[in-house]
Order: sequence, then C-alpha cells, then structure tokens
Amino acid sequence: MAGWWLILLWGLLAGLPAWAGPATAADACAPRILATSAAREDPSSRGAPTKDWVSVTLPDLWARRWPGHDGAVWYRIDWTRDCDSTGGVAQKAGLGIDGISMAGEVYINDEHLWSDMSLVEPLSMSWNMPRWWILPESALRTGVNTIWIRTVGRPDLSPGLGRLRLGPAAQVQDAHAHSFWRQRTVHYITLGLSSALGGVFLVVWCMRRRERAFGWYAAMSLCWVLYLSTMLAVTPWPLSDTLSYSRLNNMAFLLYVLCFCLFTWRFSGQHLPRLERSLWMATMVGLLVSLLAPRPIIELSWGAFVLIFLANCAQFPFHAWRTRNPQHVLLALCWLVFLVVGVHDLAVLLSGWRAHDMWGAVTSLVTAIFMALLLGGRLVAGMQRIESFNHELEAHVAGARAELADVLQREHKQALTHAMLQERMHIVHDLHDGLGGSLVRSMALVEQAPQPLSNERMLSLLKLLRDDLRQVIDHGSSAGATVPATPVQWAAPLRHRFTRLFDEMEVRSSWAVDERWRHPPNALLCLGLTRLVEEALSNVIKHSRANHVSVTCAQPEAGRLHLVIADDGVGFDVAAVRSAGLSVGMRSMAARMERLGGTFEVESGAEGTVVSVTVAFDA
Repeated sequence: MAGWWLILLWGLLAGLPAWAGPATAADACAPRILATSAAREDPSSRGAPTKDWVSVTLPDLWARRWPGHDGAVWYRIDWTRDCDSTGGVAQKAGLGIDGISMAGEVYINDEHLWSDMSLVEPLSMSWNMPRWWILPESALRTGVNTIWIRTVGRPDLSPGLGRLRLGPAAQVQDAHAHSFWRQRTVHYITLGLSSALGGVFLVVWCMRRRERAFGWYAAMSLCWVLYLSTMLAVTPWPLSDTLSYSRLNNMAFLLYVLCFCLFTWRFSGQHLPRLERSLWMATMVGLLVSLLAPRPIIELSWGAFVLIFLANCAQFPFHAWRTRNPQHVLLALCWLVFLVVGVHDLAVLLSGWRAHDMWGAVTSLVTAIFMALLLGGRLVAGMQRIESFNHELEAHVAGARAELADVLQREHKQALTHAMLQERMHIVHDLHDGLGGSLVRSMALVEQAPQPLSNERMLSLLKLLRDDLRQVIDHGSSAGATVPATPVQWAAPLRHRFTRLFDEMEVRSSWAVDERWRHPPNALLCLGLTRLVEEALSNVIKHSRANHVSVTCAQPEAGRLHLVIADDGVGFDVAAVRSAGLSVGMRSMAARMERLGGTFEVESGAEGTVVSVTVAFDA
C-alpha cells in the first residue's frame, strides 16, 4: 500500500509544474530560430568571434567539441518574427535559458541584456539557475535578430549552455516557472525537509544511542543537505574557486553514499563487517582523491560511488524478500524507486546537459517524505512496545505489591507475636529483678531474725513487696518515668533498702556515686540500671557469703555511664553457669544491657565477684 502511495505522490509532484498548461499555438509573429552556432573566443580580441562558427544544438557542452579550450565560448542564435510578410501584430518576445556553465552574459543584437556577477574566478555558478527576460522592442530589428551569449567556464567542469527558449513572453514565463520548479524549488523543499528530519532523528539517536539506524539516517540527511547546498549555490563562497567547490560537492556525495549504505544495513540488521571495512576504506580514498586529484580522477570516484549506491539499492530487496519483515519490504520498495531513478538519471547525465529531464529532483522529495513516515512508524512501533511493556510492568508490579502486602501482613502478625513475647520476657525480668529481689530480702530478714517477727514487721514486709510490685506495673519498661535529679538521688532508694539488710546480715557495704550528672540519662536507662543493681545485690545475698560489698556509679563522660558491683564472696565458675543456662538472673541482666545498648561483664573467682556495666547514650 505504501508503495502505491509513493508512486501516486511522485506522479502528482512530477506533473505539478505542467499545470501551467501547454504553450499556446504561436501566431505568425512568434519568434522563429533560424540558426544556432558557437565559436571559441579569441583571447587577443574583444567581442564575438568573426569566424570559425560551428552549428550546434542546445543544450550544448563545448568541452566535448574543444576539450583543450580554456577560455570563453560565444553562442549565436539568429531568429526572426516575419511580421512584415504576414501582416501580424508583433508580440513581446521572451528569452529563457535553463542554465549557463559556469557564468555568462547575454546580448540582443548590439545591446547588453544581462551578465553574471563574476565572469572571472571565483566564477558565478549559473549552471543550475534558470533565467528569463523580456526582449526590449527598442533593441530589436526588422528581419533577422541575433542573440549573443558569452559563456565562461573551466574545461574540466562541463562548460556550456543549457536549453534555450525563444517565443512569446507569456509562454517563456510559463516554461521558466516549470524549469525553476524542477531545478530549484524542489531542491529547496527537499533541503528544508531533509534538514528537519536530520535534526529530529539526530535528537532521537542522541537520546537513544542503541537506535543506530536513526543516527545514520540523520547523518545521511545532513550529507544530502550539504550536497544539495552545493548544487543550489550561485557563488563558490566561502571557497576560492569553482574547482574547489566541485571537490566539496563530490566529498558530500561520497559521504552521503557511505551513510546511505550504513543506514540500510543498520535498519535491516545486516552484519557485513568485511564489506563495511571496504566501504570505509573506499570512502577515505575517495575523499583524498576529491581533495588532491585532478578532475578526471574525481569523476571516476564519483562514478564508482554511484555504482555502490545502485548496488546497495539492488541488494536490499533480496534481503527484504528473505526476512519478509514489513518494514524491510517498505524500505525495499523505496530503494527500488531509487534504483530506477538513479539508472535513468545516470543515463541522462552521460548523454549530455539535460538536467530538466532528470527524475531525481522530484523523487528525492517523495522519498524524503516516505522515509520520514517509515522511520516515524518504526519510532511509533517502538513507543507502542514501550507502552505495552509498561502495562505488563504495571500488572507485574501490582501482583508483586499484592504479594508483598500479604507477606508484610504475615510478618506484621509475627512481629506482634514476637513483641508480645518480648514484653512478657521484660515483665518476667522486671518481676525477677524487682519483686524477686524484694522477696529475697524479706526471706533473708526472716532467716536472720533471732526470734519470730511480729505482725507489724511482717505487715511492713508485705507492704514493701506490694510497693515493689506496683513499681513494676507502673514503670516496667516505660520511658515516661521521671529521671532523678542527681546520681545520688537515683541510688538513694537502693542504698536504703539494701544497707539495712546488709547491716542485719553483718555485711559491710560501701557506695561510691557521683554527686551530679554530666548529662542526665533517660528514664528507661535509669530504670534498667536500677533493676540490674537489684538483681546483682540479690545474688550477693543469696550466693556469695560475702563480708563486704561495694557499689560504684560514675559518669566519666557526658554520654557514658559506668557501674560496678563487687563483693569478696566465694565466687563461682562463670563459664560453667553460662553454658549450663542455670542463672536466670545473669541472663536477665545480660538481656537488659543488650536492649539498652550497653556492655555487661562478670568476673568471678576465689577472691570474689565483680559485675561491670558500661552504657553509652546520646548526650
């Protein structure tokens, strides 16, 4: 389907200049050309030659007739209107020329009509610039009139004169519009379209370097823009002469063919490493030839790359036939159009100056539009694949999210269960360290009493146990409790309770506590240390049989507390007790310090036991 649209669009554009309509039938006074001839200019004389005129047919390339001539050539066109014999009314006569290679000037009889801006190097380049004029009646004669056209060019750059039209001014103007469309306007449209497409696909390639086909198409479009620019230029600026400009034109064409082939191979996914290396080497050699070699060798390099271009256009349809990829098939149709147009234009070019008969001017515009649609379709297809992938990704993410939510819910339940177990363990530790310590003290008082305790004393012990239980319930692991103002105030309740008991047991006790905080700890840390001291001193009462107990609490730094409980009792085997897992108190103290982020150490031997605790906190 795309191929039929391409052919239809090509037909419309090819026929567009013809909409001006065919030339109307000439009346009896229409100009009639009698003879066309050419002669070389004699450098020693000024003006048109007086001899050695040769009959020619326009368009004409005089380098084929005089290959060694390096100068100017005059063309003479004799014509008449025959109005006197027919009695007709003379119309305004018009003169049109498709191009002059490279520059020239025009005379009507003895009157100067027009000339290029520069008739010496750097020459004006009018070979692809159609022009037309209305011949002034004041310069015309009755009977035979003569148009003189002086052409200046280099013998190695195909000098000569293009197609000439002489007739009624309206018809010449219509024909000029046709030629200007074919020789200039179409090229300008193609240049603008290729520039835009090259810029767009260059941006696409810069953002997605993996899309190499887009990059090579951008390079191909920009090289084509450079090539068309050299064809449309009317001066060799910024170069110094027309030969240098022709070298630039050839280099642009070689680079275009290189990018054209690489784009084709990248677009179709063909891997031809040897052929690519050969093409790169040929391009390097061709560029050097274009820079340094004489014009005949440059023309050979141009012809070689034309053959490479046509060979690539002929090879790709076979690849598309093998792959059956729709995009490859569409590109193959476009390349077949290139092949037909290229062969036709090459034959036209080799036969002489017939730029107006070449198809490339129109088909280059059509193929640029077609390539934009093809690459745009490929870009859209890629975007659709991305969108499809995004939808699949969203579906997978939704599934993963649901699965993750289920896992998190299960983990949340497990965390709640674990938290409940941890809280129960905390309560157990607090009961053991707090209420358990009070029970141990009460039992020790009962055992050490010389006689049965009175009811008031027993009631006092029970109230003490009740207060300790209430403290466990109210302050267990809460961080909302108040922090004592000084270390002495923190240690005072502990000292009061245990000193009385140690005195009754005839155990000496000493307390060394800092008078003030360097930086107050939090309430949770104070409560944890309280429970640890209670458990450590309870163990001294139950197991140590000590004569002396010391408690030291110091804050050497603002964010660190150091606590030591030492006795001179019988001691125990620390490693054996830990491995056997028999000491609930020791496990409780170690677990409590682990929660508080502190270190817990126990050293015990025949000389006694030392419990050391160091806790760091945020100052």
